[in-house]
Amino acid sequence: MLRTYLDFEKPVAEIEAKIEELQALAEASGADAISQGVELSRLKTKAESQLALIYSKLDAWQKTQVARHPERPRFRDYVSSLVTDFIELSGDRNYGEDAAILGGTGKFLGRPVVVLGHEKGRTTQERLKHNFGMARPEGYRKAVRLMDLADRFSLPVVSFVDTAGAYPGIGAEERGQGEAIARSTERCLTLGVPMVAVIAGEGGSGGAIAIAAANKVLMLEHSIYSVISPEGAASILYKKKDGDEPKPDRVKDVANSLKITAQDLLELSVIDDIIQEPMGGAHREPAAAIASVGAAVAAVLDDFVGLTRTEIRHQRRDRFLAIGRFEDGVAPGV
Repeated sequence: MLRTYLDFEKPVAEIEAKIEELQALAEASGADAISQGVELSRLKTKAESQLALIYSKLDAWQKTQVARHPERPRFRDYVSSLVTDFIELSGDRNYGEDAAILGGTGKFLGRPVVVLGHEKGRTTQERLKHNFGMARPEGYRKAVRLMDLADRFSLPVVSFVDTAGAYPGIGAEERGQGEAIARSTERCLTLGVPMVAVIAGEGGSGGAIAIAAANKVLMLEHSIYSVISPEGAASILYKKKDGDEPKPDRVKDVANSLKITAQDLLELSVIDDIIQEPMGGAHREPAAAIASVGAAVAAVLDDFVGLTRTEIRHQRRDRFLAIGRFEDGVAPGV
């Protein structure tokens, strides 16, 4: 199976290449099945142990690379696996359609919901179509329209966040990018129905928070959630006068200082829970990762059954007001 390996996964890549070579050799030569089976079992065990060792001590920059992995599950993957009777709704009823944010109605594991999220695409053509998941104002206005629909018909909202940030192009700014992000964030906060946000890959800046100001924010184990990308922060802090980009070591240092991992953010009470990924990341076993996300979201939605609209709004308000508060000189979660 063709697999994309990250730089720090090279030890595993070498072992798995030997496994594939041995399997091909055994099939071609008809070698002794018992001896081949023993060797294959040994190599597979070694690969699993090496993978577990590597992923047990990932730093923030390595997690950033995992969060951006091209084979990581996308929005459409979650919808196709978890949502039945999905009806996609397009357009913001103001300017046009934006393919970076998709959404519609459906049944999330049997529960009627409005689901929306960033779609990066997988192939080159898809990535261009979806603008690499970087939404324009019409994308956020579409999100507001979908949330209005959810509020009107008392449907919970489930959002999937996976973007490097909102699109910074001139056209987007001319059409009110900042205002659109603010309106979308405001609509999240004023919903009278429960909203669950899942940081599924990258959660970049206002482009992420615009559909993540939810009652509960869940985050996959190797995702990131930040006010700015490590590259962007490093460029601001360390870019030389002649325009040279900062060295990779600088980017790594900044990533490790930004507190962008799920573990850091849970400790700071920015997110509410971490969804464990299969060993080696969600890209290795997408179906298992998607199933874990589905179970986690369903459990959260169950917690809001029976609450009034006012209670749901108050819970969301209190959640965000508590971030950054200090009690006896200690921040929440520390």
